[in-house]
Amino acid sequence: MSYFFQLVVSGIVVGSIYALSALGFVLIYKSSRVLNIAHGQIIAAGAFITYALTVWAGIPIYISFILSLIITFFLAMGVERIFLRRLIGEPIISVIMVTIGLMSIIDGLVYLTPFGTENFSFPEFLPAHPLTVYGVSISWTQMVGVIITAIMIGGFSWFFTKSTLGISMRAVSDDQLASMSVGISIPRVFGLAWATAGLSAAAAGSIIGNITGLNFDTLHAFGIAVFPVVILGGLDSIVGAVVAGIIMGLIQQFAAGYLDGNWGLNGTANVLPYIILLIILLFKPHGLFGTHEIERV
Repeated sequence: MSYFFQLVVSGIVVGSIYALSALGFVLIYKSSRVLNIAHGQIIAAGAFITYALTVWAGIPIYISFILSLIITFFLAMGVERIFLRRLIGEPIISVIMVTIGLMSIIDGLVYLTPFGTENFSFPEFLPAHPLTVYGVSISWTQMVGVIITAIMIGGFSWFFTKSTLGISMRAVSDDQLASMSVGISIPRVFGLAWATAGLSAAAAGSIIGNITGLNFDTLHAFGIAVFPVVILGGLDSIVGAVVAGIIMGLIQQFAAGYLDGNWGLNGTANVLPYIILLIILLFKPHGLFGTHEIERV
């Protein structure tokens, strides 16, 4: 029985990281209806900024983490202002193609640095021995990661439902022309969406880097691996990202623990979530919590 609960805990840890990573997709899509294909590269950038500030600049890691969030916030805002601001009102496919181009450019630039070809790890700053309760273990790094994820998801949920800026972003997502008619600045909302998505990506990258180590290929691939979570939860739903992240995390851990581990199968942990995704989308094409829009013509 303890093995089962160990897999549940592991699934929640993985799922919470999926949820935090998926937030970046949701935040941008929720305000602009654009999918940021370069989100994985922003995740990697946040992780390496935290590492550079901690190891090279000698700043304590908790301060480096906060500085990384701030730097990536303005970095993502700059990307939107320089590359995407001029595309407001243009076909969505044009914007998506620009994000694909950004993905390739960032990949090429990173591979020119040591970060693109070597493995790194953060210095130890938490107790090495895991926390064990009734035979179920969780490392302190994973525990801190889950707590930070819960705080950030709660903060973003409050931001979208209670704050004036969050409500403005939701309004722009529903109808840009109507939002402009009441004085909402569309460019400002888009810039804020990209900036907050960069902030969540930096947090996810730093947490992933502390748990698994820093490898550029792994980090930027995580941005694509989390895409099924976004689709399953609903592209415009923060709650959906959380629920779908936990579901995917649990499915992966149970598949790895029982199917791969006990039955000798290989790769089911990577394949089974996509099979479940396809089955659910047959009945819920807009995801578990996605908005089903009906347009009158």
